[in-house]
Amino acid sequence: MHLIRNSLDFASWKDRKALAAAIKPIYTAVSAEAAHEELDAFEAGPWGQKFPTVVGAWRRAWDRVIPFFAFPPEVRRVIYTTNAIESVNARLRKIIKTRGHIPSDDAVTKLIWLALRNITEDWGRAANNWKSAMNQFAILYEDRFTLPTYGGAK
Repeated sequence: MHLIRNSLDFASWKDRKALAAAIKPIYTAVSAEAAHEELDAFEAGPWGQKFPTVVGAWRRAWDRVIPFFAFPPEVRRVIYTTNAIESVNARLRKIIKTRGHIPSDDAVTKLIWLALRNITEDWGRAANNWKSAMNQFAILYEDRFTLPTYGGAK
């Protein structure tokens, strides 16, 4: 998501929507190889010619972009729509910063657990595509993925 935002910073407001549409095939490609082909096509096309700095930014960050394609499309959609993640991180930073001294690792763990519990109480609905992403996480990380139990059921 940050690379996409960074790419749009190179464009004027009137070009941003069209530039966003032009780079979308890169990050929505089915594989890293297909994404690389889309980046090459973008570079050769009119938007790549108009914004070579965008191509350069993607090429410099390519090693950090490739792992993203290891995930199924359902998970990628949740990953690149990071507003919820950024919101949680900002709220956690605020809580930790205002505490000052924290005496032990257990105290930090408890503080973060309580903060996350309070943060999630405010959520009205899950992120878009969360259910399909959750199913993919359960498949990919079966040994680490557990659903909470409700009403005492085990």
